[in-house]
Parts: sequence; structure tokens; C-alpha cells
Amino acid sequence: MDAYKAACRAEIEALKPGNVHVFADGHRMSADQFLRSAEVSAAPLTEPGVPVGQRILAAIRATRAAVATNTNLGIVLLAAPLLRAAELPRRDLGANLREVLDGLTMDDTAAVFEAITLASPGGLGDADNDVRERPKIGLVEAMRQASDRDLIARQYTNGMADIFATGSTALARAEGEGGMWPAVAVYLAFLAGFPDSHVVRKHGLATALKIQRQAAAVAADLARQPDEETRIALLTAFDRDLKARAINPGTSADLTVASLLGRCLSQYLA
Repeated sequence: MDAYKAACRAEIEALKPGNVHVFADGHRMSADQFLRSAEVSAAPLTEPGVPVGQRILAAIRATRAAVATNTNLGIVLLAAPLLRAAELPRRDLGANLREVLDGLTMDDTAAVFEAITLASPGGLGDADNDVRERPKIGLVEAMRQASDRDLIARQYTNGMADIFATGSTALARAEGEGGMWPAVAVYLAFLAGFPDSHVVRKHGLATALKIQRQAAAVAADLARQPDEETRIALLTAFDRDLKARAINPGTSADLTVASLLGRCLSQYLA
């Protein structure tokens, strides 16, 4: 539970351009809502032995009751399998995670579909297997149908390879930096590495690709700037530009939480 809350808090305390954080709210949501969401979703996500689908559904129900908006569906979808994997006896989070994903049942699928419908995020409801209907296929296959347009769905099909590669690499490169900077590094690595799924859904691929190029340029500028005040100014300018255009790279933020959580769980199992 502590690892999950810490990952959520580290992400919301980082100045992530375009996303909600403690430096600036945005998109009609506040940092306090995200912190509250982390608090209320932690217990259902970490209840030992509970199936992944039921964890996800209970966490989303608790979130909706607490903040009445979709603050954390992507985070919950990624965190639940990781937290379940950490409970297995092997000391290898990646291998445990593959076992968890391979073992998902139709009951898990039905529970996750209900959670997605409750959160009302858009996107997956338009897949071949509509989440508003009873599932016809397993969760991993349903995620595979959405994986070409949704990075979170893709993590269910590749054993969360992007989290273990992009996220872990960014954290390793940021080793030695304190405060918010490791989380910022992960966020920019995802934003510069992939067209953000949420941006694609809301604004189209062309805009997402432009944001991806901007993120790469900002990340390069940060790497050349040792002065923290200058680095914060660079991030703040990018943040204001994205929010002025109502662009919220929410998928990159969700993957940041999962990467921070994955690192903590891997260290715990080592």
C-alpha cells in the first residue's frame, strides 16, 4: 500500500507539462483530487489474494465515491496487476506479472469492463468488444484490440514492457537526482517516446506527434541545464502552453506512476 501511495504522490508532486500537479491544477481537476484518489484506491488495490478485476472495480468505485470524476483509471489498470504480481513467491516481478496476466479470467474481464464503464473515460468503449456489453473475449485479447491506439491497453499485451524499458531506463538515467526530477524524467521519456494516447483521442495523431517532438526538445534542454530554477522555468512554459490548448498527456502520467511503482516493487522483491 505504501509503495502505491508513494508512486502516486511522487507523480503528482512532479511538474509534468500539460498534466495536473501540485504546481498547477488543470483540465477542471486539482492535485488534491488525485491525492485523494490515491488514498481511497490504495486499500482495494492491495487487498491480498483478491483477483485483479475485483481490485480494479473496487478501486474505481472508491474513487468515484470520493471525487466523482475519472482521475485514475489508467493508474488503477496498470497498478493492479503489478501489485498482485508482487504477492507471488518468485523474486522476479516481470515473471510474476506475466503469470498474473496469463491467469486473468472472464470474471476479471467483466469486472474491468464495469470499472471502465463507471469511470467513463472514452476510448476502450469503441473497441470491437464494447466495454458496455458483457465480454465475449478475455481481458488481454480485448486490450490487444485497443493496443494500437492505447498505450495502457498495450501493457497488458506485452507484459508491461514499456514500463520495464522506457520507464526503468529513464529512472536509471535520473539516478542521483532528488526531489521531483526522477518522475519528471520518466514522464518526459514517455511523452517524447510515444504519441500520448489521451492526446491522440482528444486532439488527433498529428497533434500528439507535435507534442512528442516538443517533449523531446524540452527533455534535451533540461539535460543541458544544471540550474534548477531554469529547468523549472522550461517546464512551466511548456506546461502553460499545453494547458492553454487544453492538451493533457494523461497516458504519460499514468505510465509514470506505474514505472515508479514497478521500481519500488522490484526493489522490494530483490
